[in-house]
Amino acid sequence: MMWVLILSELAVFGILLGAFAVASVFNTPTFAAGHRLLNPALAGFNTVLLMTSGWAAARGALAARFNRVKACRLWLWLAIALGIAFVVAKLVEYAGEIAAGAVFDDNIFFTLYFLLTGFHLLHVVLGVIILIVVQRAARPTAVETGTSFWHMVDLVWVLMFPIIYLTR
Repeated sequence: MMWVLILSELAVFGILLGAFAVASVFNTPTFAAGHRLLNPALAGFNTVLLMTSGWAAARGALAARFNRVKACRLWLWLAIALGIAFVVAKLVEYAGEIAAGAVFDDNIFFTLYFLLTGFHLLHVVLGVIILIVVQRAARPTAVETGTSFWHMVDLVWVLMFPIIYLTR
């Protein structure tokens, strides 16, 4: 069932990213102005946080596979902490953008930007909750299922980051 969820979420994110890319072609000045309010350095830092978290989650899954419960939990707690750090950094980024004048319904750029990144942020929070739940028992099947969702969150961000922050 997790794979059905992951594939459906990837499809939704794919449609939203496609809409963002198409809208950027038809609204070049609006997107250029919107990009100027973004903080690609902070988004890059968030990328490092999320990728490192994904690595820690993979290490946790490997430890679970070999019934190393304590190591599994430690790796998953590192993944969880880095996921929480991502959330905090993203909220700081949002605060800076809003202070600079970004508004959700101001234009198509910020409508799509906040929809995409906000939807992703909700998935990060859900992923953190899933990791908290699966680390308790540290059973290999549960950990692998939970980390699969976490890796989907990573994959989506790796696709979103260049499309949103690095294209002008």
